[in-house]
Amino acid sequence: MAGSQARLITTRLLTTAADYRNAVALERENWPLPDIELVPVHIFMVAAMTGGQSFGAFDGERMVGFTLAFPAYRHGTGPYLHSHMLAVTPEYRNCGIGRTLKLEQRKKALADGLDLMEWTFDPLELKNAYFNIERLGAVVRRYIPDAYGPRETGRGVIPSDRLVAEWELSSRRVESVIAGCAPERPHIEARIEAPEISAAEGVERLIEIQAAVRARFSKQFGRGLAVIGFERPGTYLLGRLE
Repeated sequence: MAGSQARLITTRLLTTAADYRNAVALERENWPLPDIELVPVHIFMVAAMTGGQSFGAFDGERMVGFTLAFPAYRHGTGPYLHSHMLAVTPEYRNCGIGRTLKLEQRKKALADGLDLMEWTFDPLELKNAYFNIERLGAVVRRYIPDAYGPRETGRGVIPSDRLVAEWELSSRRVESVIAGCAPERPHIEARIEAPEISAAEGVERLIEIQAAVRARFSKQFGRGLAVIGFERPGTYLLGRLE
């Protein structure tokens, strides 16, 4: 993608059926799932009609990334935005497109009067963890075992355990991170190591690692701690939020 790097990547809201069809095609490219598992065009339409949003990133006319988010409500939290998907086509990754799309989501959510966005991510996907926590300023207080039911990984079927990223859109922490500054952190009370998973690891070993990480998070969240930082290659930093 050397030639593409010099081109201007633009972003905009997705608003047409053609936009949504392109997003579904990119979804299929990123996650080679059975059609029954894919989010279809009409769900993008429903999101747009009910207070959600979807953005696309484009190299010329070609869609190279997209986001999809739904309006959400939880007792004790009130209204917020749930970001369900973010996809970037493989040859355009590591170029800042994902972060640009998240910032577009944030800008629109704030304009719509929302102060919170959440999404889930796999605790063993360490690159995503770093991006969510250190590049966006999200914090994590919840772990959902098998959030979406068993998933095929290419090595075998494992539970779809997920952490919940909480992105407090107008917080000092988030604004500081977006500005390129390191946020002030509370005292670090615990660390959780999540090992890098090699291609040689079989599904049994993967499930064993996942169970151990799940137990560590359950223990520390039970103490009232939250993830407030991430050190590469795979250390979650936990402390107490004010």
